[in-house]
Amino acid sequence: MTDSRLDSARPNIVVIGGGTGLSVMLRGLKEKPLDITAIVTVADDGGSSGILRSELEMVPPGDIRNVLTALADVEPLLGNMLEYRFEKGQGLAGHSLGNLILAAMRDITGDFVTGVRELSRVFAVRGRVLPAAHDAIVLKAEMTDGTIVVGESKIPKAGKVIKRVFIEPADVAPLDEAIDALKQADAILVGPGSLYTSIMPNLLVPEITRTIVESKALKMFICNVMTQPGETDNYTVSDHLKAVYHHVGHHLFDYVIVNNGEIPAQVQNRYAEKGAKVVPLDLEEVTKNGYKVIGDQLVLFRTYLRHDAVKLSHHIYQLVESWMHKKR
Repeated sequence: MTDSRLDSARPNIVVIGGGTGLSVMLRGLKEKPLDITAIVTVADDGGSSGILRSELEMVPPGDIRNVLTALADVEPLLGNMLEYRFEKGQGLAGHSLGNLILAAMRDITGDFVTGVRELSRVFAVRGRVLPAAHDAIVLKAEMTDGTIVVGESKIPKAGKVIKRVFIEPADVAPLDEAIDALKQADAILVGPGSLYTSIMPNLLVPEITRTIVESKALKMFICNVMTQPGETDNYTVSDHLKAVYHHVGHHLFDYVIVNNGEIPAQVQNRYAEKGAKVVPLDLEEVTKNGYKVIGDQLVLFRTYLRHDAVKLSHHIYQLVESWMHKKR
């Protein structure tokens, strides 16, 4: 497969995160003339990923699978196949086929990263997908009452307020390819996704954040539309940004992209039943800290609220194009 990164006419963009929000955004971005590298969290310890992580001592594959599926250029049926989750069968129930394929590819190729690369070739993935580190990371949270909760999947369920999250090992080394991609990036995107359990585990890898800080790339934060119970209850947009700053000690971003469109009351009520609310844009607080804000109606509602991938990718691409023009 030809490495499209050699085509200097296409801006290099690195996206960092995990979870459903990142995958939705990538479905839009892959339609733009961009060379995309996704750096994906390896802290997941729940469900199928958690079982494979524990039993096979491998990087949890779930977030990697979601991103591969989002960037794949295949028939919808093949995408559905990767996402297929077994409902029956002793030992099979709960596993997604894509996770099992990634586990098999690790064994076939002898290395998880090589397995992901080869599967990317088979599924004509538009970009590169890289785990944030070679080894799985243990995510821990210190709550405001002083208790420590261990495990990415357990943190939102603790029913307490997060003071900070941290990883073990604290000095985990990132992939060399991830650092190289960040160094070559024209633009770096963080989010959307669960702030403490999908985004922070990547930013807590010391060399990743150090490289972002040193980079001259355009840096953007894509803020979540709704708060997440057990993680970001009652958070505003500026609260998300302050949490990143308190964890990494730097203002990482030039721009913040937010939804400022109305969400129907019936939709808000449905989310309120689960403890989630709209993330309000406290514009004055955000801008006084030096961030530029891009706001638009950026959500779609079907069964769940999701970012409008077409609109979101349009704003991102416009910012990147403008940035590249200034550099020329």
